[in-house]
Amino acid sequence: MTIEFAPFFSWPILAGLGLLAVVLAALAFRRSVRGAALRALALAALLLALANPTLTQEDREQLSTVVPIIVDRSQSQETAQRKEQTDEALASLQDRFSRYPRIETRIVEVADDGESDTPSTKLFTALQSAISDVPPARIGGAVFLTDGQIHDLPGINQDLGFNAPLHGLITGRPDEFDRRVEVVRAPRFGIVGEEQELTLRVFDDGRQSGGNAQVTVRMNGQQIATLQARPGVETPFSFNVQRGGNNVMEFSVAELPGEVTTANNRAVHVIDGIRQNLRVLLVSGEPHAGERAWRNLLKSDASVDLVHFTILRPPEKQDGTPINELSLIAFPTRELFVEKIKDFDLIIFDRYKHRGVLPILYYDYIAQYVNNGGALLIAAGPEHAGEDSIASTPLEQVLPAAPTGEVHNAAFYPHLSEAGQKHPVTRGLDGSNQNPPAWGRWFRTIDVDRPQGQTVMEGDGNRPLLVLNRQGQGRVAMLLSDQGWLWARGFEGGGPHVSLYRRIAHWLMKEPELEEEALTARAVGRTLEATRQTIGNDPGPATIRYPSGRTETVPMTAAGPGQYRLERRMEETGLFEVSNGQFSTLVHVGTVDAPEFKAMISTENTLKPYADKTHGLVTRVASGDGISLPDILPVRGEVRVNDPDRLVIRLTDETVLRGINTLPLFAGFAGLSALLFAVAAMWWREGR
Repeated sequence: MTIEFAPFFSWPILAGLGLLAVVLAALAFRRSVRGAALRALALAALLLALANPTLTQEDREQLSTVVPIIVDRSQSQETAQRKEQTDEALASLQDRFSRYPRIETRIVEVADDGESDTPSTKLFTALQSAISDVPPARIGGAVFLTDGQIHDLPGINQDLGFNAPLHGLITGRPDEFDRRVEVVRAPRFGIVGEEQELTLRVFDDGRQSGGNAQVTVRMNGQQIATLQARPGVETPFSFNVQRGGNNVMEFSVAELPGEVTTANNRAVHVIDGIRQNLRVLLVSGEPHAGERAWRNLLKSDASVDLVHFTILRPPEKQDGTPINELSLIAFPTRELFVEKIKDFDLIIFDRYKHRGVLPILYYDYIAQYVNNGGALLIAAGPEHAGEDSIASTPLEQVLPAAPTGEVHNAAFYPHLSEAGQKHPVTRGLDGSNQNPPAWGRWFRTIDVDRPQGQTVMEGDGNRPLLVLNRQGQGRVAMLLSDQGWLWARGFEGGGPHVSLYRRIAHWLMKEPELEEEALTARAVGRTLEATRQTIGNDPGPATIRYPSGRTETVPMTAAGPGQYRLERRMEETGLFEVSNGQFSTLVHVGTVDAPEFKAMISTENTLKPYADKTHGLVTRVASGDGISLPDILPVRGEVRVNDPDRLVIRLTDETVLRGINTLPLFAGFAGLSALLFAVAAMWWREGR
């Protein structure tokens, strides 16, 4: 409560009037005028009324003390034990702070934003955001409810924006331990068949290692090695790239009983296989108009080393030509089919028949080559139906179809079979979506018995035209017509011979994108995309196993013939496993080395320096089978010492002005009465 003045005249005028009143009062006292004291009192009252004194009283309301509670909801907190502890501790904190009406809590739950590819726990950023609209004097402290894995720690001398204690309530238990595996160094590209080397490391966080850890290595779903890795020490591993395209390597370390989580017990690395100088052996037999179709296609590919032989002069040919006039070289059969057959990625017989050039035993070598993982293509003509057909040699054991001996001559439009519409070798060929297809006709096919494998193209009367089959570890394709050159020459508009021939060759050489039964997955930002390729019926839903361990069944929708897809934006990041039937694949969503997965054990060490500096408290909430929280101690004034058992909260003295009440002392009847009383008293005294 204060007294303020609002004079009716300026202060210099009032000062002059006051000086005049003093002079008059002094003269009255000097001359001993009757009632001089009352005169002086009346003059003072008049001057005071002209000064207009006002009694002012402020109406103020005490402001609350703001205490932000930052709750860690990151993926490292998703273990069942920590999640329960966090929920119970938060409920208990809210209940305890509710007993103090002058304390206002602000609860901020910090989870992954779902946008960043590099998930991390940013609690200090959330704290600054929570108090951005609050004056520093109103903040009584801050409480972090977390496992201690925080990735935006400020400098220890950096201003936090308030002068109050920072407390940490740590979930988890002090004896936690966790095992994880990381790929330290690895190549992104590798030559198929050549040896590559990467380095991995196993970590045993929170405990002393008791020995080596077993690491299982898989490539493209197949186990290729088992390593004994010493935790904390880099372990080199050498391997061969199996195929062109993406090769997914998975490293799985044996679990430890009782470890915090198994989500980081696996790591993946994708290496792109590059085929260096694909070696193709093309053997042409009976000369025909399309003899150069395969040669031109293969020679146009800079990555193909083509070895091409044309058998123009069989051994039995005797026409008396002098040896010195022959320009043909001898066919190096032993070198090609015995010594170096394993060096070839693909062998093509183009209208070739058994003419005595190759010994019968060599056909058996070719069959073994296929069974051991090689690729064979038969481009058949009329000779394939004759007595000298290579189907009558030991090669028949790997061929998917045997000729009947008949050659069907009739004009027809090659078309895709039901399986061919779904098979990646023929699916989507230009012009195949019309009936008849928008390409030129062929005029001859070689009749065969019921073929094995998949018939993906058919000719006149639905006769098999292109047959694909897996044999042993290798693959065989049979093109049962020699009319493909018509497309190359543009007959009746031609056809997609380049795409068809190239796809056949790449399928034979096991390019992953042409697998007829496959499950692939990739991550685009935080979106997981999975594709199921099949030539069968609807494969059904896919099962997604999250890094946290939970599973979800997700339907796959048809995206085209033989293709089913799913897209799902993921809240979690890390290593996901997608499975459908007997197929499964791994995909890493988010950055592989994200901080959220590098360490998973709870710790008090990250927050302790900040708590010590601000006189706060860091303690664990776990106690027996439940939780135990420290008491709350509200204090006034600056906190100068640490309390080892209580959460100290500095109460604010800040207030807010709600209104001002004013009372003029000489206004109205009160002021008039005072002046009249002074004048009347003066008159009464002088009249005696």
